[in-house]
Amino acid sequence: MILYPAIDLKDGQCVRLLRGEMSAATVFGDDPAAQAAKFETAGCEWVHLVDLNGAFAGQPVNAAAVEAILARIRVPAQLGGGIRDMATIAMWLEKGLSRVILGTVAVENPDLVREAARAFPGQVAVGIDARKGFVATKGWAEETTVQVTDLAKSFEDAGVAAIIYTDIDRDGAMQGPNITATEALARAVSIPVIASGGVSRMEDLIQLRDTGVIAGAISGRALYDGAIDLATALATLKA
Repeated sequence: MILYPAIDLKDGQCVRLLRGEMSAATVFGDDPAAQAAKFETAGCEWVHLVDLNGAFAGQPVNAAAVEAILARIRVPAQLGGGIRDMATIAMWLEKGLSRVILGTVAVENPDLVREAARAFPGQVAVGIDARKGFVATKGWAEETTVQVTDLAKSFEDAGVAAIIYTDIDRDGAMQGPNITATEALARAVSIPVIASGGVSRMEDLIQLRDTGVIAGAISGRALYDGAIDLATALATLKA
């Protein structure tokens, strides 16, 4: 199972939100590229990036910070937030991103996801963010009547590289991930599922890994707070 350290970008800074609320942001640093380099030094295989302002604006906002990160690190990076058309997808991949994450458009324009996955094999992931089993969009600000598993299954034949599943109520709350729901989703689809939201201690990572079906886990606040030591976690997951 791959551990993806997360860098959430708001106004050019590294932050973490509590349950997706922009007003509940904790700033962890003003040099995202330096933070990414620390993660790389610790041995991570990937870095997970989120343009929080972009998720609300519907277009890239923290592009300068993302570009600085890409210039600084050699490990692959994936980015979500405000990526809602083919031009933006192509732009980011040309700039050196290894994978784009499509969230809102996966609900509103699933044909775009299919088109992108065909055009850029292995470089398009779907981000499914949910409250109580229902998908939320536009930076989690809008809730839908779409169920997580139904949305995921609709992309079974699309060729997407991964599904990143976030339980919003767990995100940033340091209360542990929703392992039951994440495992159920991973068993329901053949697409690799990456867990996000609530990973707050080493035991969470071990439990996710031990399901045997979850391909990856994203952690942010726990790494910044020191609740999880990244180098130790990476070594444990490889053991």
